[in-house]
Amino acid sequence: MGKRLRSGFTTGACAAAAAKAATLALMEGLCPEEIAIPFPDGSRKTFRVHTCRTTEGGAIASIIKDAGDDPDVTNGAEIIASVSTGRKRLGAGNCVLLGNIRLCRGEGVGQVTKPGLAVAVGEPAINPIPRQMIRQAVQEVTGGEKITVIISVAGGEELAKKTLNSRLGITGGLSILGTTGIVRPISADAWTATIKASLDVAKEAGLTEVVLSTGRTSEKGAQQLLKLPEEAYAMMGDYLEFSLKEAAQRAFATVHLAGMWAKVMKAALAIPQTHVRHGALEVADGVGLLASLGAAGELLGKIEGANTAREMYDHLEAADRQDLILAVCRKAREYCQGVTGGAVHVYLVNHKADLIAHD
Repeated sequence: MGKRLRSGFTTGACAAAAAKAATLALMEGLCPEEIAIPFPDGSRKTFRVHTCRTTEGGAIASIIKDAGDDPDVTNGAEIIASVSTGRKRLGAGNCVLLGNIRLCRGEGVGQVTKPGLAVAVGEPAINPIPRQMIRQAVQEVTGGEKITVIISVAGGEELAKKTLNSRLGITGGLSILGTTGIVRPISADAWTATIKASLDVAKEAGLTEVVLSTGRTSEKGAQQLLKLPEEAYAMMGDYLEFSLKEAAQRAFATVHLAGMWAKVMKAALAIPQTHVRHGALEVADGVGLLASLGAAGELLGKIEGANTAREMYDHLEAADRQDLILAVCRKAREYCQGVTGGAVHVYLVNHKADLIAHD
């Protein structure tokens, strides 16, 4: 049996932990050695505080990111939070207001300059869930008191050169990311073993249908429509083709595939492994796909200028082209059916786990 892989924490979770530690030092004058913060799933996790000190009118604390057994370029990076009371003034585009908290990007954290991302153009590249985590963590100490939190990453601008940030229009540093706070190891051996085991359980349970999802959010979206027992659900991560082949080997009568837009587009483009490290979705490929499905004129022009798959979707939605969104789902289904040789249904889910299209 292979070694059990260790999960780690996202940059967003580390930023929230650093922010709370610094806030505690600011409000109580004592630097904690460890700090516990709430996570989106309702759990609480504890972090070891790397550095912490009070300053005149403020405090600074940092966390060393541990990505577990799924190290990326930010593994070992020092995520730093500097806090001060009131609303410290920084340049335009460096800060956003989150209730009583003014959240700002510091050195090594990027700024969004192109549309199509989860964060608006001009804002710090701190994604929505990390913002929520930082706010909740800090408010456990401050209540409603106004406070400024500046998130920095030591060496972040240099580390960002090893990411897709430049291509995505994120300048000046890294993005503060994460949707669950947890980095789950994606070792091929671990993932594929888990996928096989999940499908075996479904088969042994006598099920004829199985649901392959790219993640927990996609799975929740599919569960809104499908009333299947829990054994029917297998989280495949980015192992699209592998999972489809494994499902086919077990002769499930129907495979349901649930994913978000970028993953569904990759399936429509017949990309067998959908993780970004195996290649970001090429805009030209996405444009070609949508053009082949009927996008034209002004809409196609907007899609050609899109920065990301998400922005392409935004243009389709703004143009009320549900037909094209559904056509992409059907194209994804064609690819999946080509792999399994059997019936496949595709479910498109958004980041709130809402089911927005299915075929």
